[in-house]
Amino acid sequence: MKQQLIGFLLALAVTAQGAAAAPDLDYPPPLKPAVQEAKAAHLAAELLSRYHYKAVPLDDALSSKMFDQYLRTLDPEKIYFLQSDIDRFAVERNRLDDAILTEDLRVPFEMFNLYERRAVERMAYARSLLHKGFDFTSDETLMIDRKDQAWPATEADSLDLWRKRVKNDWLRLKLAGQDDAAIAKVLDKRYDSASKRLGKITGADAFEAFMNAYTTAIEPHTNYLGPRAAANFDIAMRLSLAGIGAVLVDIDGYATIRELVAGGPASLSGQLQVGDRIVGVAQGATRPMDDVVGRRLDDTVALIRGAVGSTVRLDVLPADNGPDAPSKTVVLVRNTITIQDSAAKAKVYSVTTGEGKRLIGVITLPSFYEDLEALRKGDKDYRSAGGDVAKLLADLKAQKVDAVLMDLRNNGGGSLREAIGLTGLFVGKVPVVQTRNANGDVSVEKNTSTGLAWDGPMGVLINRASASASEIFAAAIQDYGRGLIIGERSFGKGTVQTVASLDQAARNANPVYGELKMTIAQFFRVNGGTTQLRGVTPDIGYLQSGNDAVFGESSYDNALPATKVKAADYAPVGNITEQLARLLAWHESRVQRDRDYQGLLDDLAKGRERRKNNVISLNETVRRKERAASEARLTALMGSDGAAAGEALADDGLQFDERKLSKDLAIEKTQKSFNDVLLNEAVSILSDSAALKEGKSHMAASALSTRPVVVTPLSTAPPKQ
Repeated sequence: MKQQLIGFLLALAVTAQGAAAAPDLDYPPPLKPAVQEAKAAHLAAELLSRYHYKAVPLDDALSSKMFDQYLRTLDPEKIYFLQSDIDRFAVERNRLDDAILTEDLRVPFEMFNLYERRAVERMAYARSLLHKGFDFTSDETLMIDRKDQAWPATEADSLDLWRKRVKNDWLRLKLAGQDDAAIAKVLDKRYDSASKRLGKITGADAFEAFMNAYTTAIEPHTNYLGPRAAANFDIAMRLSLAGIGAVLVDIDGYATIRELVAGGPASLSGQLQVGDRIVGVAQGATRPMDDVVGRRLDDTVALIRGAVGSTVRLDVLPADNGPDAPSKTVVLVRNTITIQDSAAKAKVYSVTTGEGKRLIGVITLPSFYEDLEALRKGDKDYRSAGGDVAKLLADLKAQKVDAVLMDLRNNGGGSLREAIGLTGLFVGKVPVVQTRNANGDVSVEKNTSTGLAWDGPMGVLINRASASASEIFAAAIQDYGRGLIIGERSFGKGTVQTVASLDQAARNANPVYGELKMTIAQFFRVNGGTTQLRGVTPDIGYLQSGNDAVFGESSYDNALPATKVKAADYAPVGNITEQLARLLAWHESRVQRDRDYQGLLDDLAKGRERRKNNVISLNETVRRKERAASEARLTALMGSDGAAAGEALADDGLQFDERKLSKDLAIEKTQKSFNDVLLNEAVSILSDSAALKEGKSHMAASALSTRPVVVTPLSTAPPKQ
């Protein structure tokens, strides 16, 4: 084994020496595994082999899958490695299991190091093309998605691929109106910055990439979380952190303030504004200032965060000042920051047809969050999705809404307990979901904690990105006949995960090993069916916006199969099917007359055609025609606002960190101002449903085909704390 390993490393060394033919290239220093990382990998293997729902042994077969997954992680579009690199790696295909079990991670790190070297070489070549310019009169094309293609067979093949990529980058900027000198400057800086970012990658990053290749080779939803990733996961679940209340982005190597959180120390100080750049961070009143210019953004964020009540000093370069202007020191006391943007919110919509008006309350829930730390401490008012939605429902009830729509689009899940409790707000204390563990034992999970908070008409809006806990909720609402499910078929994730601390497993006091988010069960609907692979099928469906082959549970080749169990003891509380025929007819009539809806369908069809063709033209004339057609469609959709929106959203060829921050924020504002046609249609469907339930079909939103439906937002509110 050792001789084979040494031979492989020598082969990599020869490859690296051959790649270093250009001695002026600034390669990152080789990364090496730390002792605690090798130990963490071994600990993870023990837990996964014993407690994972699938319980796949760490052997040669799994090693082969890890090998493929690791290469996909490093080079998903197959634009860095050569086929000869892959052939050279192949000797290790069935030995990555040994690397973990013997706690010798040199091989996966050498694979990562070669990836970095190849990336540096490609960026250097890209920069070398910029002084030559390009001919845009030929009929060349660039493949959009290369993940199913072979790696370039030769160095010449790789360079030709990169020539086309750079040509496309240049053409995008040219179409946006930039001249050749400006384009060359932008792209030179872009490729140079990419090389410098490679130099900021750490051994911890390489280890996390390898470990996630291991975990996802077992099953798609099992992940390794390093200490920092674990801390960020906890923040996302509890929607709070200790800090200053500033959202930062990296612009030209500066940690730049993109947003100030209302009520946070940074905002209340009055000394900071959007666009300010943080160039130094110091702890307490006297400790020296750490220079953070050019550092990784997450490193700077880690320095700024700290315990509630502690002091942090910031060296700040004001937004309007140049890099050589004097900076100022801002002293802040850290406090608890609530991540309000990720919390449940409510908005009331008025649906008017000329025959009457109905009020529809819409609750948008981005995730099923839960502050577990506060819960463990016995805090009865701990922050949770269910608690916030209960408060919003009480507020909507006070506003006398006629129906409630739960908007779970893009909600990827979260706490199983919260999904069960949230369902109870609409159905009561009933069975919600069934779970089956690795031993095959099935448990019926019943809501026992929340009482009925809304008994009026309701619906759930989902899309392909609605997953896991979102699917538990939507499936229960559907099985009980409690409300309408509207939108796209959901993701299809029917598995349950738990977080296991590797440090606790090792009885280690210091958090150095990280955590495993590990699949431990499958969940099933109360009717015995499953959402695994199948998702939740809406009662009233919209056209699927994405590609199921590349997004959703069915896109994974190692997803768990769809099975079923015996139905739980439950009884439906309603019968939505009685309304469906008329609701579907009105829906079809309405969307046929809706210009925005039809425009969206047209855009989706064009997107599917582009994915099918999988190429983009590098001919300037062709691309200008495509750009003009896109702008015309936007103008037609937006009416009088179309020209301004088209100007704001037109492809400028820039990446987010290459624009002025004000321009980036303006783009975001314009995008938010777009008419949400799918939400508006769901609101109209709920209005129809409420009218039918009251026996007032003449009040349905589309009962009069000659009158337009007007959906108007009236008010917005976060949950009261």
